[in-house]
Amino acid sequence: MGVVARKGMLVYKIYRALSYVVSPLLQLHLRWRKIRGLEHPTRLPERLGRPSLTRPPGPLLWFHAVSLGEGMAAIPVIKECVKWRPDLNILLTTTTMSAFEVIINQLPTGVLHQFSPIDTPAAMDAFLDYWNPNAIMLLESELWPNLIMASSRKGILLALLNARVSMKSFKLWSSPVLFPLISLLLSKFSLIIPLSSMQAIHFQLLQAPPFIINFAGDLKYVVEYDASKEEFRSIDDLKVQLGHRKVWMASSIHRGEEEVMLGVHKVLKQVYPDLVTIIVPRYPQHGKDIAQKLQKEGQHVALRSQHQRIVPGRNIYVVDTLGELRHLYRLTPIAVIGGSFFPGLAGHNISEAAAAGCAVLTGYHVGHFSHMLREMQRLNPLSVLQVAGKLELEEAILKFFTDGKVLEARQTASKQAFHALSNGIIANAWNVLYFHVLKQALLKETDNR
Repeated sequence: MGVVARKGMLVYKIYRALSYVVSPLLQLHLRWRKIRGLEHPTRLPERLGRPSLTRPPGPLLWFHAVSLGEGMAAIPVIKECVKWRPDLNILLTTTTMSAFEVIINQLPTGVLHQFSPIDTPAAMDAFLDYWNPNAIMLLESELWPNLIMASSRKGILLALLNARVSMKSFKLWSSPVLFPLISLLLSKFSLIIPLSSMQAIHFQLLQAPPFIINFAGDLKYVVEYDASKEEFRSIDDLKVQLGHRKVWMASSIHRGEEEVMLGVHKVLKQVYPDLVTIIVPRYPQHGKDIAQKLQKEGQHVALRSQHQRIVPGRNIYVVDTLGELRHLYRLTPIAVIGGSFFPGLAGHNISEAAAAGCAVLTGYHVGHFSHMLREMQRLNPLSVLQVAGKLELEEAILKFFTDGKVLEARQTASKQAFHALSNGIIANAWNVLYFHVLKQALLKETDNR
């Protein structure tokens, strides 16, 4: 064992001891979250590694995603697993309630769901002992030391899919204290699929073995939302309500960004009195707060969760629901992707709007989504337009509304770029995952019988 590995093991032992000591506090914290509605009312024991489902016999693959975006990115890979190896059991864990509420309706039949255990020795050991997975697929940057080290001790193969590390985390992980631990954790993986070449460089600088890094493409290009007949009817009904009115959407906005979007709305409405602005905040409660504030100001607002209709005189439609964004993009020719207009924000998935054929705009604070933006702009410079703030956003949308050819060119460019970039990603991801992880994991299963 090298010097860095020995230091990493020492840091891990300290982490393990601390996580053991704070376990009672974490359990109290979970109960507090439950009281606030942030944990499932009846499934809290799952967060402590106690199952609520029976483990089926046979090999089992565990996919773990912390929140909605990562969970939805995992589903196309899970579907590919079901398609090619229907004999395998698949378990998906998520952490947040918002992820559970949407993903539970998107999972293929037979796929199991549990809430993820906290990363304490007792919870993680209980979870792994009960579910005994043959391989574990973690999404993005879920490097939990107890999970990874316990899995490695038990001989469970590990993969990191759509792997990324933010610049903030990269600087933190590169620090003298954490670098040996991160290097040790990454050495336990059999496969890392980074979402960009820059991310691959980050992982190599953190001493991930180069031979385990393989490219497949960004899974967020192939996120799917299966809508029910009722949901499709609802979207079609909204199309009818909008009629021939001018429409634009501000999606995934964070607190504070609504002021930018409503300022743009005010200017646009002076030119187009029948304008409809669709606002889709990142979090539903934010949507309710926006609607309440606007109503107090005397503005006519329609709220999605209340099934309020977009009638003449209502110019703002606030969506305070989850899991509908991909379908809502069908309502608008113009999509402004939020989470990108203020420092400290890190952007959101622009590919869903591009897939729907929207003219796509975003701010400059796009974080790790910068690779997606650059890829799309490289294929077609018209596919995504970055704007610095309210004035540039006003000018761009006014230009699109007044010049149909410019708008159409933007819409065509975004859709073409999306199709070019999304082609073959799932097949690539499955091939790499099967060759580097699943094949070996299932051979071990056969040898152990």
